[in-house]
Amino acid sequence: MTSRRQFLTAAAAGLATTAWGKSLSSNYPYTEFEARIARRDFRDMTKDVLPTPCMVVDLAMFEQNVKTMAGNSKASGIHVRPHVKIHKSVDVAKRQVGEGAIGVTCATIAEAELMSGAGIKNVLWTKQPASANNVARAVALSKKDSTFMFVVDDPLVVDWVEEAAAASKTPLKIAVSVNANMDRQGIEAGEPALQLAQKVASSKYMQFQGFMAYSGGAAHTKGWEARRIRSANDLAGVRESVALARKSGLPVNIVSGGSTGTYNIDHDNGLTELEAGSYVFMDTVYNGIGSKSGDTTYSDFLGSLTVLTTVDAKLHAGLVSTDYGNKAMVRPTDKVKGMPWLQVGTQGAEYGALKWKDGDGDLKLGQRVEIYCSNLDMSTNCYDRYYIAQGERIVDVWPIMGRSGAAQR
Repeated sequence: MTSRRQFLTAAAAGLATTAWGKSLSSNYPYTEFEARIARRDFRDMTKDVLPTPCMVVDLAMFEQNVKTMAGNSKASGIHVRPHVKIHKSVDVAKRQVGEGAIGVTCATIAEAELMSGAGIKNVLWTKQPASANNVARAVALSKKDSTFMFVVDDPLVVDWVEEAAAASKTPLKIAVSVNANMDRQGIEAGEPALQLAQKVASSKYMQFQGFMAYSGGAAHTKGWEARRIRSANDLAGVRESVALARKSGLPVNIVSGGSTGTYNIDHDNGLTELEAGSYVFMDTVYNGIGSKSGDTTYSDFLGSLTVLTTVDAKLHAGLVSTDYGNKAMVRPTDKVKGMPWLQVGTQGAEYGALKWKDGDGDLKLGQRVEIYCSNLDMSTNCYDRYYIAQGERIVDVWPIMGRSGAAQR
């Protein structure tokens, strides 16, 4: 009788590229690899010819995830302004907008410049500019793109921004960031938030748009009901701030926040738009938070992104080395696609490890394995492109642009 592990091992053969035999010969013209990508010639390009480690996106799963979020948005009456810090890709962002997203959310001014420069409107930058560099760039982007918006949570920053805007006579769109049980940013809810909103609204060059409140703690709370309660509590302050603003006569056009974990919750918590991002790809941290159905696995969205790695050494029983090491952001909480009995580990900067306790899950030298990463924000920051796959075929390449180094500053 075939054991469950033997069955999964056989099934995984369709997920991991077959190992080389006695020869490493291949008909693919590797010397033309980059040139072919540059001219968008993907003939004969399959997963087994890719350099590793690399990121691979299953196109069908990705498209299903984007449509699932868009469908929820339409059904629940809440907009989606997805966060690009997850994917850092203009190609992904344009597909999200194509499915109804009202714009995008960015973590850095560089991301905002990138997305706006690519023609995407209604970019929201979720950190206030607290340096001369960032103030100047935020005002310059506002002058270039009148749909650009950013947040503030301190009266002093409002003064700095007002001075810069006055110097160039540039109107600015501003939202006030309110604390949502994350002490990293956000003014105190209630009267302090109202006073800051009134200060913005009284400015000659600033247009008060509304509030932002991000409850990152609720996003990864395990259990849907516990998550619902946490999100409602965390967003109580911004609801109070909105009520006070409207009572004072201030119009509130947006209340932004939310996450992939609370996408089907926060329409009841006063938000008008979601900043969800991870849903396009998903990672192992999100997979464990549980679904509304009661399932302990978060199955609302599919794992469309994997890191493809190669087994490049096999010298010990129950252990192989891979090229998915610390520089590629390997984590012990990563999971192997189709082979759940394998444990992911690290052996150095360029060396990863796959371990197992018995011989049923044996791997071969040269075998390709796909791994779900633990944290998309950090992992995507280590790579420069996504290879887009239909089955084993590579059909496109999408650059990862808003990442570390100069592109992120």
